[in-house]
Amino acid sequence: MKIGILGGGAAGFFGAIHCAETYPQHEVVLLEKANKLLAKVLVSGGGRCNVTHDCPDNGLLVQFYPRGNKELRSAFEKFSVKDTIAWYKKRGVILKTESDGRMFPITDNSETIANCLLDAAREAGVRIYSNLQQVRLYKNTNGFTVKVKDEREFHFDRILIATGGFPKLEGFNWLKELGHDIVEPVPSLFTFNLKDHPLAALPGISVEKAEVKVMGTKLIQEGPLLITHWGLSGPAILRLSAWGARELHEKEYKFDIMVNWLPNFKEESLRAAIDSFKEQNIKKQIQGQSPFREISARLWKWFCDAASIPDTLKWADISKKQLNVLVEKLLRSIFPVEGKSTFKDEFVTAGGVSLKDVDFKTMQSKKCPGMYFAGEVLNIDAITGGFNFQAAWTTGYIAGISMGL
Repeated sequence: MKIGILGGGAAGFFGAIHCAETYPQHEVVLLEKANKLLAKVLVSGGGRCNVTHDCPDNGLLVQFYPRGNKELRSAFEKFSVKDTIAWYKKRGVILKTESDGRMFPITDNSETIANCLLDAAREAGVRIYSNLQQVRLYKNTNGFTVKVKDEREFHFDRILIATGGFPKLEGFNWLKELGHDIVEPVPSLFTFNLKDHPLAALPGISVEKAEVKVMGTKLIQEGPLLITHWGLSGPAILRLSAWGARELHEKEYKFDIMVNWLPNFKEESLRAAIDSFKEQNIKKQIQGQSPFREISARLWKWFCDAASIPDTLKWADISKKQLNVLVEKLLRSIFPVEGKSTFKDEFVTAGGVSLKDVDFKTMQSKKCPGMYFAGEVLNIDAITGGFNFQAAWTTGYIAGISMGL
């Protein structure tokens, strides 16, 4: 039997490896349109590769997937985070866990993961072709035919589609023509561009924990927040963008957000903390020192400026109005968002092949027998933190061990 893999990314390689290892009597061929294999693996996590997330509880793990959580529940029972860690360890790649649960190779180098996958594929006998332009797929009575620009043809009995997502609906036309329903793709995991950026002078400043809410919606997330040249980023924003992918798309990325910079405080306890600090520093300038370790000196100065507190004003002389504005800014800063920025190399979409069209016991298409799916080509996506890769490993594994039956 000849088995084809379309896509040289994480899901494609994992599917190819497990198929070739499980069924050494079959021929497994991987085809990649670009000239670079595992491109997303190499750039992910700032070049360190966020392989997975330290979450051994599958019931908890699925809660990090805005789309695909129900289907992945049973899939993770077949190949979990523990299995991912063990698979890489068996091949000499040790993963470490950081404070936020993200897992990276101890080398802090994504090439470690890419080389491991490449070596495993070659050892398993996977034939790999890259830089194949204008790839076209045809279904025929004997299986599938893939044609490329130079008129070469590859014939397969079964095929795994692991091409990743496409930013526009037209990118899925070839799968739609084979009978699949496509959920329109929209961006997920993006940062917020602020209109008339009031924080523009503070790029690079972050807070360990902030609460961000999209006004007029139920969308709210908490986590680290980063100020950038164009607006706001960090895990809190990225999670919010993932859970609100479709709703924010419908708003054309124009909406207001409210940021609570000190979510561990209620207004009463915040005022009490400020009053205590004030009494102990009554003769000192307000802008001289931040009362909160969570708020850096530069960010504290921004809050003071927003409350019309001059550089020279002392705590003894702060007015009730200034204090009220300061508290309001700390707990309820309102910013207008007008646009988004996506990570081009790590682009994630919400949308793709409808999950109703796929049997998650095998990852085989219900509409086109002999065709299998894995990775982001499906309507599956997660928040940032290694979860998208885990979905790729899991779906790739299930497809790989199922295709050769």
